[in-house]
Amino acid sequence: MLSSVLLFLLVLALAFFNGANDVSKGIATLVGSGVTRLRTAVVWGTIWTVVGGIVAAFAAQGLVKAFSGNGIITPLPSGPAFLAAVAVGALVWIAFATRTGLPVSTTHAITGALVGAGLVAVSATGIKWGVLAEKFLLPLGVSPVLSLALMFTLFPVLNLVFGRLHEYCVCRQAGELTLVNQCGTVALEPGGLVAGKTDECAALPVTGPGLNLMDGLHWLSAGATSFARGLNDAPKILALGLVASTAFGLSLTLAFLLVALAMGAGSIIAGFRVTETLANKVTRMSPSEGFAANLITVALVIFASKLALPVSTTHVSSGAIIGLGLKRDARTVQWTTVRDMLLAWIITLPVAGLISAMIYSVIGRL
Repeated sequence: MLSSVLLFLLVLALAFFNGANDVSKGIATLVGSGVTRLRTAVVWGTIWTVVGGIVAAFAAQGLVKAFSGNGIITPLPSGPAFLAAVAVGALVWIAFATRTGLPVSTTHAITGALVGAGLVAVSATGIKWGVLAEKFLLPLGVSPVLSLALMFTLFPVLNLVFGRLHEYCVCRQAGELTLVNQCGTVALEPGGLVAGKTDECAALPVTGPGLNLMDGLHWLSAGATSFARGLNDAPKILALGLVASTAFGLSLTLAFLLVALAMGAGSIIAGFRVTETLANKVTRMSPSEGFAANLITVALVIFASKLALPVSTTHVSSGAIIGLGLKRDARTVQWTTVRDMLLAWIITLPVAGLISAMIYSVIGRL
């Protein structure tokens, strides 16, 4: 029982650092395009990450099976030691990357950790390399390239459809004082919502700043991206602790809730550094470009979740942001940051695998 509890606590710690690193993927465009401040964006992303993680209990259970090791490691070692080693391998690398402000993939880290511990547990012959390549590595490799390509091909269409929305806003007009009777009593007539050109809204007496329609869509797309990220990542993380949670009587729904809350805690407490990297250290962006990047990200991630394909929100979102910089002018891309991101992506698999292999070689004998 104690080992099961410890395993589930490790899974919650992994969920925490997943939130800290990955909340950036939905909200970086809000900050980078100047729509809102960093702290406000992180709060917004945290809310929708938690909602997505909870909804995953009903809509994305296929990923739980995929990341438990079944179908990749044969035979899958029994007991919590193997999954604990996988959790630690992924956790240590993601915590380090978050500390240094690098956006990395939890999906990549878990996959690498599964293989690393699997090599120690069952040797290379026990790993189904064909399944690993087809079901894991291919979607992980194709998704950022596809995201970048979609930014090039779809942005002109999205800009044509939504581009002029930045000229319009919605605001609440202030009430007017009106004489009611001969005694000079006055009353405040309530104002109403006014939609129109942004400069027209600015000229009206309003109760507060108006909401630009493009900014409004950008907020919605950021929330949707954070939701999709929670939907896609929560089942991957829970897969490592599902056996443990069952051992001490947690229902699947409650286990998902705890994982979602841990992701939210990581987002709100430690989600600032990586968001800063993606928002300000890759390329400059406009609100319409940020909206397009989020729209492409959410479409790909939700589609992948539906098919139980383990794509990385990190790679999809980063590919879209790099794509918008290349679309405008390659000289606006901060290639030093992109180089560091690519290097982190490349070494995630072997580093997480090495850590988990070392951990399992010790605790697997206990």
